[in-house]
Amino acid sequence: MTEVLRKIDLERELKKIKPTTKRTQQIAFVFAFLALLVDGADMLLLSFSLNSLKAEFGLSNLQAGALGSFTLAGMAVGGFMGGWACDRLGRVRTVVISILVFSILTAALGFAQNFEQFAILRFLSAFGIGSLYIAANTLMAEYVPTEYRTTVLGTLQAGWTVGYIVATVLAGWIIPEYGWRTLFFIAIIPSVMAIFIQKLVPEPESWQRARLQRLYAPVEVTTKQPVSRSTVKEIFSDPANRKMFILWIFTAGFLQFGYYGVNNWMPAYLESELHMNFKSMAGYMIGTYVAMIFGKVLAGFAADRLGRRAVFSFGAIGTAIFLPVIVLFNTPDNIAYLLIFFGFLYGIPYAINATYMTESFATSIRGTAVGGAYNAGRIGAMFAPAIIGAAASGGSIGLGFLIMGGAYLLCGAVSGIFIKDKQYDPQKAE
Repeated sequence: MTEVLRKIDLERELKKIKPTTKRTQQIAFVFAFLALLVDGADMLLLSFSLNSLKAEFGLSNLQAGALGSFTLAGMAVGGFMGGWACDRLGRVRTVVISILVFSILTAALGFAQNFEQFAILRFLSAFGIGSLYIAANTLMAEYVPTEYRTTVLGTLQAGWTVGYIVATVLAGWIIPEYGWRTLFFIAIIPSVMAIFIQKLVPEPESWQRARLQRLYAPVEVTTKQPVSRSTVKEIFSDPANRKMFILWIFTAGFLQFGYYGVNNWMPAYLESELHMNFKSMAGYMIGTYVAMIFGKVLAGFAADRLGRRAVFSFGAIGTAIFLPVIVLFNTPDNIAYLLIFFGFLYGIPYAINATYMTESFATSIRGTAVGGAYNAGRIGAMFAPAIIGAAASGGSIGLGFLIMGGAYLLCGAVSGIFIKDKQYDPQKAE
């Protein structure tokens, strides 16, 4: 009798869910794009402030690299928490909380008086950066139909890169005139956006349905697992889920090891080893990021037609091959062209990553699985900036970039051999 009543209650609540409209999808995309834009801008503020921080706080290269590692460690913790919060609190609510966390705490960095204060605040503010990436991508993956999901999510990833450009322009203007502290103070502005997201963007249908099934049904419809089981147990008790989770830990770990190592140190590399002044370096970085935007959008389009796995692996292996080219064969005449081509390749894996990962797990565990695997990988990646800092202390930043190239090669190999396309449809409450 109780089971019959549960079923009746479930059906009644399911009927209350409003169908997703085109307008809702568009509003969700705009806010997700803006969220990743400010997320990306926040991530890059440290890269452009490194030389100023080294001068003011008397930091060694190893300490400067450690700040990047603290950032990645905080992002890893935030990503784990964000993945769990996505499944329990909702995708939209997690986006809102994440924006508030990194916006307020990043602005507080402008008040730091020494290395220790800056490191602690950066670690804590990075909780929001890591959480937002998972939440925004999971949200949009569940709003967009399979046939053009990667095109949309690839374009969405360009939000991070547009954020890089915004950060580059702001840094080029603010740091020489007003100093690095002012650059961090402006990070408080995105907190206003959180209010509008909460009011205008509803939770995806698939999440609402999965939540109701968990609340009212004694047994999950698709997995036949007891509702009381935690998502973590559901991941590790099922061999297929467990295998995919572990594969994504390695793939995401190698990807982030390479990506954040290069991303954190490229501005300093151009300044210190290629002897560019700050404004010239900013101009070269903008060119790299514009190329990355085109790479991400075209990669998303290609992945919807050629497959996620093929395009992701191509981008990762292409980046692995091209990093040594930049380090070993750059000249004043060709560096602009090398950076533009590198930017195009460099953007491809991240354009595909969100779709590729979210389609690897069922709705009931998606937030926890994606957040867990991605951020378990980030734990290893957090050592990349420090490794490049150590390489710079003993030789050159370029040597560290060659190590990052090896990580990209492994990323492309693991995904290309072991991870299939389109295992689940995020629009369904599977």
